[in-house]
Amino acid sequence: MSDDLEDLPRLAAEEAEAADSEEDLQTVKTRYLGRKGILTQQLRRMGELPPEDRPKFGKAVHAVEAEVEGVFERRLEALRHAELRKPAPLFDVTLPGRGQPPGRLHPVTQVMGEVLRIFQGLGFGIAEGPEVEFDYYNFEALNIPPDHPARDMHDTFYLAEKTLMRTHTSPVQIRVMEKQEPPVKIVAPGKVYRCDADVSHSPMFHQVEGLLVDRDVTFADLRGTLSTFVHGMFGPDVGVRFRPSFFPFTEPSAEVDIQCVICQGGGCRVCGGSGWLEILGAGMVDPAVYGFVGYDPEEVTGFAFGLGVERVAMLKYGIDDIRLFFENDVRFLSQF
Repeated sequence: MSDDLEDLPRLAAEEAEAADSEEDLQTVKTRYLGRKGILTQQLRRMGELPPEDRPKFGKAVHAVEAEVEGVFERRLEALRHAELRKPAPLFDVTLPGRGQPPGRLHPVTQVMGEVLRIFQGLGFGIAEGPEVEFDYYNFEALNIPPDHPARDMHDTFYLAEKTLMRTHTSPVQIRVMEKQEPPVKIVAPGKVYRCDADVSHSPMFHQVEGLLVDRDVTFADLRGTLSTFVHGMFGPDVGVRFRPSFFPFTEPSAEVDIQCVICQGGGCRVCGGSGWLEILGAGMVDPAVYGFVGYDPEEVTGFAFGLGVERVAMLKYGIDDIRLFFENDVRFLSQF
């Protein structure tokens, strides 16, 4: 073995030890073991040797090559071990933090809060009741007869023969009147349930129903209250109209429409060309209802109304599919 070949492991070890990173070590390794490296050049010298010396020289080169490989492997392992033992960089507490994006209320919750604030400003209190309700409070005490379509199983979620998921928050009105003598002035917000699902209906949605019972309450009071609500929700310039209708628990009854918020009354696809959009139902409390709560219809009168919060939100924000409220798409919800 030549002196140059014998010195290669020592020289490689010295250079490997001087390498402070894996990149530097790879550069040194390539100089010794690469295709144009020192050991490759040594192998090419075999052609200059006598044939009888070539096997011995080739064996010596390969032995040195293996030794040099070991040198680099041990140094690589040492570098990686040292890297793992390095202390983690200190955290600079003076750096600005990564703030979390602020959350926001669901648009239905926002509209529910706005509805309640308007009616509270008119002196209405807030009353709540159970979502699992008895047939008596949901139907019978509200003057809804046994053969009314709303009692059918395809419209109502029945849990037992006389127990169901409430279809409106009107049962709260009956429960309040059972416990409280007139005057009564409340709104009842909450979730309600019906067997219905399409672009404008959901099996679960939110309602706010109102009740005012006192002496000498008239339809003019109802009209003034609901007109104030509409103007507070949609602006003072929005038109309001009352149309005759029918509900089992009010007489007379009315549907309340607002001027189309899309076309401003000019007629469009959303309002069917009429220029008006239905927003809620209302009426004077039917005297038959007072009989279930012990009120004297000769002494008191009152009005009731009910609105769907999702319906109000759809009209307020120009949304044409109620299902968007419940799909939890952040791209949609973040707009509100």
